[in-house]
Amino acid sequence: MKFQFNKNYLVLAHSLFLIELAIAFIIKTGFIRYTFGDYLVVILLYAILRGCTNLNVRVSSIVVLLIAYGIELLQLTPFLTYFNLQDSFAAKLIFGSTFHVSDLLAYTLGILTVIAVESSLSKLQNGQNIRLWKL
Repeated sequence: MKFQFNKNYLVLAHSLFLIELAIAFIIKTGFIRYTFGDYLVVILLYAILRGCTNLNVRVSSIVVLLIAYGIELLQLTPFLTYFNLQDSFAAKLIFGSTFHVSDLLAYTLGILTVIAVESSLSKLQNGQNIRLWKL
């Protein structure tokens, strides 16, 4: 792995980060806050990873999904307490504080979206026809 900056991914990451901040500070409950925010965060992490490294789509997707799953599984433990961060708003916002299986689904759907978009973009760049369904 080499550090290699890609402006397009970094612009996407910046945009997604601003959307995530808006969701975190404006929307206090509901589907957008919890599920859609988790969906977007894996896309954000993917964009950061692809924007700063030369890792390919598959490896980047797997790394991001493992990070997201790992953080979610840590929520089954009192890990914030181990670092004396149980009262930290920022730590709870970044790492979360409760485990939900639906979060794992949101992360998976986010990465599947990334793979689908990357595949479509790759086909467009290679001049291939894209068929969404067979008629």
